[in-house]
Amino acid sequence: MNAKVLHTLEFDKITAMLAAHAATSLGKALAGEIAPSASLEEVKRRLQATDEAAAVDRLKGTPPFGGIHNIRASLKRASIGGMLNPSELLDIGSTLGASRRLKRFLQAAHEDHAIRMIVALAETMSEHRPVEERIAACIDDNAAILDTASPELARIRQELRGGEGRVREKLEQMIRTPSVQKMLQDNLITIRNDRYVIPVKMEYRANFGGMIHDQSASGATLFIEPESIVALNNKLKEWRLKEEAEIEKILRLLTALVADIAEEASANQDVLAELDFIFAKAGLAREWKATLPLMNDRGFLKLKKGRHPLIPRESVVPLDVELGNQFSTIIVTGPNTGGKTVSLKTVGLLSLLAMSGLFVPAEDGSQLCVFDAIYADIGDEQSIEQNLSTFSSHMTNIIAMLRGMTPKSLVLLDEVGAGTDPAEGSALAIAILEHIHKSGCRMIATTHYSELKAYAYERSGVINASMEFDVATLSPTYRLLVGVPGRSNAFAIAERLGLAKPIIDHARGQVSEDDQRVETMIATLEENRLSAIAERSEAEQLRGEATRLRRELDEQRRKFEEQRGKLIAAAEQEAREAVAKARREAEAIIADLRQLAMEEGASLKEHKLIEARRRLDEAEPKLKKPAAVAVPGGGGKKTRPAQPGDEVLVRSLGQKGHLIELSGDNDAIVQLGIMKMKVARSDLELSGASASAAGGGAGPQKQAQPTGAGVKRSRDDNVRTELDLRGSNLEDSLIEVDRFLDESFLANFAQIYIIHGKGTGVLRTGIQEYLRRHRHVKAYRLGNYGEGGAGVTVVELK
Repeated sequence: MNAKVLHTLEFDKITAMLAAHAATSLGKALAGEIAPSASLEEVKRRLQATDEAAAVDRLKGTPPFGGIHNIRASLKRASIGGMLNPSELLDIGSTLGASRRLKRFLQAAHEDHAIRMIVALAETMSEHRPVEERIAACIDDNAAILDTASPELARIRQELRGGEGRVREKLEQMIRTPSVQKMLQDNLITIRNDRYVIPVKMEYRANFGGMIHDQSASGATLFIEPESIVALNNKLKEWRLKEEAEIEKILRLLTALVADIAEEASANQDVLAELDFIFAKAGLAREWKATLPLMNDRGFLKLKKGRHPLIPRESVVPLDVELGNQFSTIIVTGPNTGGKTVSLKTVGLLSLLAMSGLFVPAEDGSQLCVFDAIYADIGDEQSIEQNLSTFSSHMTNIIAMLRGMTPKSLVLLDEVGAGTDPAEGSALAIAILEHIHKSGCRMIATTHYSELKAYAYERSGVINASMEFDVATLSPTYRLLVGVPGRSNAFAIAERLGLAKPIIDHARGQVSEDDQRVETMIATLEENRLSAIAERSEAEQLRGEATRLRRELDEQRRKFEEQRGKLIAAAEQEAREAVAKARREAEAIIADLRQLAMEEGASLKEHKLIEARRRLDEAEPKLKKPAAVAVPGGGGKKTRPAQPGDEVLVRSLGQKGHLIELSGDNDAIVQLGIMKMKVARSDLELSGASASAAGGGAGPQKQAQPTGAGVKRSRDDNVRTELDLRGSNLEDSLIEVDRFLDESFLANFAQIYIIHGKGTGVLRTGIQEYLRRHRHVKAYRLGNYGEGGAGVTVVELK
């Protein structure tokens, strides 16, 4: 790719942003060398690596790149026999450990989410745990050699510390002597030239034997090594030399270990650089909120809400554009500062990003093409030094494009034909565009020439586009409108700014009739476009509302069918158990009869027993739909309607209960055990004493009371979304919670509130432990601010 084009499209700024996301100097170096590829397979490989890194970054966080250093120079010196210093060895050990940890991290991430390409790359790194541990055992984090590096070094340092202690002890005895203290500048011990000395005043120089090692800047103080410790300091010097020799021996041993693995460790460096570079691309994608583009090599690109990455996200106007399907050339017209150049750069830069393996700041489903080259003539590049005018510089660029372009190239031309006579410039622009279009290139060109609008209409595969302009505010909107040529808007702008109407009318009269028709046509197209956008927006809103209502209806139907199925299954199970119990009792009776006949010698025939068994089988109750019950508005056949308090049978459920109240024209509220249900009146049938009383027609009607024990709650009969348990003990509260959950579930509540207060927390803890196991509970949490806080538990039902 031409370096000048990369600079024109500001690709170098992207590489700088990419390098900022790299964690190591190795990755930063690769980021600075990134370049687009013209191979579709290579681009797909790069994008797959970026996609896998983005998945790891999203699911597992940033990989551990800490501790990685550029150790190539150290490895090279070790391999040719040089001795490494402690800092270099420390960096090598740190890098070996970091590469091992990174490899483990990526392998663990692969178990949760497939990242085959990255794991295959990481697994090529060799591990050298013994070398890593040996370096760590000899060198601390400050690059100092540890005493444990070797037994000899430990012994030497022990002797050194002992000798230093003896020297200090002797000197301290000396400076504590009153006769000596008056001759000292300070009562302290210091070191000069690796030898222990004391600060003596100049006038007492003759009173001390020994050696003078230094003096103060003023000359008033001499640093003297007393004669009594010269031998001790000499001994310390010997031990220090032995220490240096032993340290050198240790460093050479460690360097030899590094030299043995230098080639493999150098290969690890290449892999670490590549991994850091890949995850830098993922980090940049996260910053941009970019997506993975679909790639092709057939010259087709389609950007959905594409954004220029160098323009702040809050101010950039997304770009929608398609090229290479129905048309291969787009001619963009519009006023200056309208965004034409930014649109050109966006298309070119996003193509370069995708070809470099980077995600693009656009919506999912955007497609981009792998071009063999991208040519761009954007901006004014006149040169005084080369004696080139604006027109000449543009022509120089365009000539170079025409020589190098192929049918698989992308050409971006800004203000084609500008900088010369308008008549000649427009004619030349048409000729250049025609030549490029016939070559099969994909091309986007911007212009001010109105003649090019007609050219786009007359050529197959060429389409007009324009940058939208708001005449009401006299400002551009920076939106690209494909299929609509741009209007000059000069008269409208002048009129809005206050130019006299006669002058504007005179100017309009100077415009040719053909140009006026074109402007009128463009205005009509613009009005139709705006109307279509408004209608489409309204249609999408209505479709969204319909979709939401349908989802809610489907969910309600699902819950109803689930609830109905549970109730029917429970009723059928109860019926089966009753029938099974009756059958067992009948079998027992028959067995007793047969035993009795055998014991008494009676002539009871076996076939009679079989007949009795058959009659018992026929007596087994069958589930059938009863006749309609006569309730007010129900159209039944009974002699009187069911009244509140009657015992009734809900036929669809096969359950008996008591009629509580009549609701509306066709509904009724029935108490079924601990549950209240609203059912259709036509689904009810009088049962038991209520049916007998209805048939006899005599005597006062006695209202039946619901059977079964229950806890009376201080609330109304209607199901509510909250339950107040403050002041109750845990055992009674759990009974109430169970009943409340059943009622709320049958009422199709999505969320309910249980008020337990704060107190000691015993009631809250017990209730939440019960909720955790309850079949109707999907989730629960403490109340938020405004909901009661820790005194309320908010329950979400299934």
